[in-house]
Amino acid sequence: MSAEASSLTFEQALSELEQIVQKLEAGDASLDDAINAYSRGIELKNQCQQRLESARLQVEKIQFSTDGSSAVTEPFDNE
Repeated sequence: MSAEASSLTFEQALSELEQIVQKLEAGDASLDDAINAYSRGIELKNQCQQRLESARLQVEKIQFSTDGSSAVTEPFDNE
């Protein structure tokens, strides 16, 4: 994954991915442009999946105490 793609927020990557899908669905791109757009789309999809998985793991770390008093969070090590 390129450093540029990994620096995007989830929302930015998803927005760019949606634009690529619309462009490819419209069929207005040349073959070379379509291939490049598809390649970029795969990169952005992977970035979004990685961010979603990280978020899912962070949410799973939230645990409630047995007496129901308050939520406790544990640090999440992404490595």
